[in-house]
Amino acid sequence: MNILQSYRLAASTALLFISCAALAQPSMTDQALQNNASGAVNTNWQPSLVKDGVYDRTPHVSIALAWQSEREADIMWKKRVWREIDTREKQNVAFRFPGDENSGGGYFIEIVIDAIKRGKIKAYSNFDDRFTTALTKDQVLELVSGKLDTTYVEDPVTGNRIMKVTKRDFNPDEYTKYRIKEDVLFDRNLGRQVTRIIGLAPYKDIYNEDGSYRASQALFWIYYPEARSVLAQYEVFNPDNDVARMTWDDYFENRFFSSRIIKVSNPFNSSFKEGGSTNMEALYQGQRTAEMLFNKEHDMWVY
Repeated sequence: MNILQSYRLAASTALLFISCAALAQPSMTDQALQNNASGAVNTNWQPSLVKDGVYDRTPHVSIALAWQSEREADIMWKKRVWREIDTREKQNVAFRFPGDENSGGGYFIEIVIDAIKRGKIKAYSNFDDRFTTALTKDQVLELVSGKLDTTYVEDPVTGNRIMKVTKRDFNPDEYTKYRIKEDVLFDRNLGRQVTRIIGLAPYKDIYNEDGSYRASQALFWIYYPEARSVLAQYEVFNPDNDVARMTWDDYFENRFFSSRIIKVSNPFNSSFKEGGSTNMEALYQGQRTAEMLFNKEHDMWVY
C-alpha cells in the first residue's frame, strides 16, 4: 500500500512539473535587454531599468523565409516594374515611426543606414539600379551627411577670423520617398502571379537656400534579397495592436505599403515622366499599368 502511494505521489509531482514547464514562458533577461539596446539604430532609446510592462516580453528571433526558386521554363510572362513609395501617405506611416525598444529605435532609413555601417547590407551607386558599382561605408556616410565644410567666423574674444569645420547633421525627416524595382511574373507551375522585389532606394529631398523644395535624389540602391535577413530583425509598428507586430520583411513581402507605378520596362528604359508625360499623365499611366498587371493573371488563366 505504501508503495502504491509512493507511485501516486511521484506521478502527481511529475505531472505538476510538466504542467508548470508547459505554462512557463521564458522572460527577457537583463543580458537580452542589453543585446537589444546595443542593436538599436540610434541612442535615443535606452533599456528600461525596471520592468516596463505587465508581462515579460520574450526575445523575438525572426528569420526571413526563403523564396521559392523560379525556373525559366515555368515562367509564361514577366514584366519589370518600378514603384515609388511616399512616406507622407497615411498607409506608409510605418516608415516614419521614430521607433521604440522593440522596433529597433529609429526610422526605416536609420535602420538601413545602420545596417550599412555595420557591414550587414551592401550599398550600390545611385546612378543606376543594376547594382554595378558598390559603395564603401565612407562613401555612404558622405552621401548621407555631406562633405566637411569650412567657414571663417569671428572669434568673440580676440576678434580674429578663425576657420571652423562644420558637418551637416543627418535628418531622417528629409527621406520622404523610396523607390523599389520588382519583377512581376506568372509561374504556370504555381498557377499564380508572383511579385519579387529586387532593389530598394531611399530618396532624399533637396532644398534651396531659401528653404523651398527643389527635387528628390536617390542616395543609393540596396539589393533587396540580400537585405531580407536584416530587415527581418526589426519590427514594424502596428497602430491597431501593440503585441501583434510584423517585421519589415513581412511588411514588404505582404505588400502592406502604398505605392504608385512610375516606370515599366520599355525599349527606351525611361519612366513615364522622362517620356514626356506631365505629373497627372504619369499618374494615369501608372494606374493603367497597375490595372493591366491586375488583369494579367486572369488573362494567363484563360490562355
